[in-house]
Amino acid sequence: MWRGRRVVIRDWNIGLSLLPKSLYADTARPGIMTPKLEGDRRADVAIVGGGFTGLSAALHLAEQGVGVAVLEAQEPGWGASGRNGGQVNPGLKHDPDQIERDFGEAMGRRMVAFSADAPNRVFELVQRHQITCEAKQSGTLRAAFTERSATGIRGLAAQCERRGMPVALLEREAVREATGTGRYINALLDRRGGFVNPLGYARGLAQAAVQAGAKIHGDTQVTSIRQVGRDWRLQAEGGSVTAPHVILATNGYTGDLWPGLRRSIVPVFSGITATEPLSEALAARVMPSRSVLYEMESITTYYRLDAFNRLLMGGRSMMSSLSGPEGFGYLARYAVRLWPELGNISWTHGWNGQLAVTTDHYPHFHEPAPGVLVCLGYNGRGVAMSTAMGAELARRVLGTPVSELNMPVTDLREIPFHGLWRQAAVARVVYGRIRDSLGL
Repeated sequence: MWRGRRVVIRDWNIGLSLLPKSLYADTARPGIMTPKLEGDRRADVAIVGGGFTGLSAALHLAEQGVGVAVLEAQEPGWGASGRNGGQVNPGLKHDPDQIERDFGEAMGRRMVAFSADAPNRVFELVQRHQITCEAKQSGTLRAAFTERSATGIRGLAAQCERRGMPVALLEREAVREATGTGRYINALLDRRGGFVNPLGYARGLAQAAVQAGAKIHGDTQVTSIRQVGRDWRLQAEGGSVTAPHVILATNGYTGDLWPGLRRSIVPVFSGITATEPLSEALAARVMPSRSVLYEMESITTYYRLDAFNRLLMGGRSMMSSLSGPEGFGYLARYAVRLWPELGNISWTHGWNGQLAVTTDHYPHFHEPAPGVLVCLGYNGRGVAMSTAMGAELARRVLGTPVSELNMPVTDLREIPFHGLWRQAAVARVVYGRIRDSLGL
């Protein structure tokens, strides 16, 4: 009898054993049971990857009565979806005017409106499905401490205001009042942004998708995809799924499952460290606005207070897995530079993980073969955009023409000299930190 119970525990992933250490692993709502795939089955849509993109697509498809099977190598939220900074930020990396120049007025306008509204998609899902994930729509601050970036933020504010977006340009004193630090020249406040506990949000999406009828299989590494007539067969260790539609949603953990896909993005590591809960008085001096903030500089640093007054500081990290606050002292030191009163605060957690960056800094939406869809490369804006793109993937599966989608479907292109990505990423971080330190 005891032997049987042990088998059940191993085969049914409940979100405890495989997850990397982090603050979220300690504090998020429990995961749901995601049984390992066993045997051969059919589905209308097979989704590889149980992060925000795959879970959002699964939820939106299942709500339309589509039979969905999600195949996740670890457990829902294991990758960047369960380890990121929790910032729900509007927009893409490029300014609206640039997006319209790159993609034309019609598509560019749709992309701008779609990405700007993406945080609302997150908070609407949280509300509709009553997801416990510390969600708060408190606004996003994009801040500058160099004149070069401050000029860019003023230009961005003008572009957003012309489009009627709910933004406000804050100059130095107003930024100080919002953030508690005099570091910044200016900042753009976008009231649509906010934050979540990302692992809790991922687990809530998984639960909502299952309740809508989707099947989610954890501990299920897909080893191959091959075409069988008009269908696609996804083979895993314990079984297979055959479906006419496939969605690949593996982002920064993309392997060689589909030819060339891994070499179309650059996986980079981002790290986060978190303090013990701050007193109410201290928290009121550190980010009194409770908005989330990311710096519009050569190397992005981002931070926020969570629902329990912990300060979470994030930024680029070493290109290898780290665990514990000791590996992120540079972020703790920067926090003390911003708020000297944090000098005696304890840092209790530290972790990192991979996200996907594209060379043009746009998310990449591909259709490399009939019935196969891919979306990846959110360039640090994944909470909102991957949620929204999951809905777009669902629309495409359900028959929406490419011309009516809110993001362009582009050709899959490998990055030249992709084998040098690790050295290039390290060099880019060093170069950016030098520029920022010199105020360039």
